[in-house]
Amino acid sequence: MTQQYNQPERELGWEDEIVNDGGEFVSLVPGDYQFTVKGVERTRHTPNTQNPGKLPACNKAVVSIEIETADGTAQLKHNLFLHTSTEGMLSAFFGAIGQKKHGEPLRMNWNIIGAKGVCRINKRKGTGQYADQEFDNIKSMIYADEVDWSKVLNASQPQQPAYQPQQPQGQYQQPAYQPQQPTQPMQGGFKGF
Repeated sequence: MTQQYNQPERELGWEDEIVNDGGEFVSLVPGDYQFTVKGVERTRHTPNTQNPGKLPACNKAVVSIEIETADGTAQLKHNLFLHTSTEGMLSAFFGAIGQKKHGEPLRMNWNIIGAKGVCRINKRKGTGQYADQEFDNIKSMIYADEVDWSKVLNASQPQQPAYQPQQPQGQYQQPAYQPQQPTQPMQGGFKGF
């Protein structure tokens, strides 16, 4: 038996031995789910020349999220277009992970790996050769202060802490307050007034 199970992910060669059968596909019931951000890819949206739609060429973030359920882990991608016409979707995403509050401006901080939030999942019909299938779809993001935890299907905690982005190294960070434990009175010496 080889040591491949303890090795990091890597490219496979044409004649390499494969063993992993892959995980079971997890299909989500429509509803609200807590998610964790696992990755962000910076790309560009380029309109289709045959059917350009309304959105012009612009930056795009492809956010990879995981949703843990009792049946397994679902992995989804969420496209965020960096364009003024989709600013509401950007605000909703950053609001869901606790970075943005309603009505307040936010400079987008993409250091979001590990951030948690809640999204609403629905089903979408496939197209083309997949027209007879349904797929999990992120319908919307829910601002952290608007989450009804009694409706979150995979709630692992009664409340979600607000996401705190990591500060770049080298910047001063205020130490967290820690109450001091009562100390034992000193033996001997001056005992007070």
